[in-house]
Amino acid sequence: MPTRRKRPTAASTPPAIIRPIDASRLKTYPLQRRHSKVQVSNFAKVWTKGRSFARFLDSLPDILAVKTLREVAKAIAKAHRNGKPVIVGMGAHVVKVGLGPLLVDLMERGIVTALAMNGAVIIHDFELAFMGHTSEEVDAEIDSGRFGMAEETGRMLNEAITLGMKEGQGLGESLGSYIHRRKQLFPHRATSLLATGFRLGLPVTVHVAVGTDIIHMHPSADGAAIGAGSLLDFRRLAAVVSEMEGGVYLNLGSAVILPEVFLKAVSLGRNLGHPLTNITTVNMDFLTHYRPMTNVVRRPTQKGGKGYALTGHHEIMVPLLAAAVIEELSGR
Repeated sequence: MPTRRKRPTAASTPPAIIRPIDASRLKTYPLQRRHSKVQVSNFAKVWTKGRSFARFLDSLPDILAVKTLREVAKAIAKAHRNGKPVIVGMGAHVVKVGLGPLLVDLMERGIVTALAMNGAVIIHDFELAFMGHTSEEVDAEIDSGRFGMAEETGRMLNEAITLGMKEGQGLGESLGSYIHRRKQLFPHRATSLLATGFRLGLPVTVHVAVGTDIIHMHPSADGAAIGAGSLLDFRRLAAVVSEMEGGVYLNLGSAVILPEVFLKAVSLGRNLGHPLTNITTVNMDFLTHYRPMTNVVRRPTQKGGKGYALTGHHEIMVPLLAAAVIEELSGR
């Protein structure tokens, strides 16, 4: 018969308990000799009513995101002083939260030297210039099939793209010239990034994924014109990026399209002999996404330069950065 194991009894010896470590011989050093990341001198300063914006900037704690904000502002100001490109790639949310006038101002000051936008931006830029309002209630319209069916938006934007293709223009130039040259149709054109770029002779490029924008649903959409115009704009952007040694690229609110486009523009430029070893890249969005952090902040600068990320709502962060750049350039 098999031997049975005896059950432990109350008299059995319990396993040995591990003794606590003896910390009596711990080695220490004076706090004064330790490096500390936070100093009292870095702290925020209490605000007093009636002070200037410059004093407000100075009052912010010189820690984490504020340090990043200041470094980005200095990089943009340095690029501007040295005549280097400052390129803004953007998604539509930037326009929808009312930041068009700030970007127009930076373009007119010669600080922003090029714009690259996804296809959604042109919808809101056009509607604001045309009617002074934009951004439909998708939830309210999708069930009835009315979403994206505004007649003028589909007809006029597709018309502008088709006309531009016949003249050998990219999407950005086509739309900018269309709005700029029809002043009576666009009473709010001063807010238009497309029209401002055309007026100032700055490159404004549009990068489209077919099927992502409401104008692609309309019968007037011409796939050949949209594709050819977008390809021309990609090559135009790549030409600008290839010359951004010492310059800055900012990605404002594009989670997929512009980060992918920018990475390919960097690769194309380097392949054609442009080293791009000293560039500054910045991602600004209210959420952290994989592609912007990888394709804007990290990969393009791993050969040289610096990548930054500023997380926060565009309607707060973009005005802060724009004002910080202007203050930096004022030589205060």
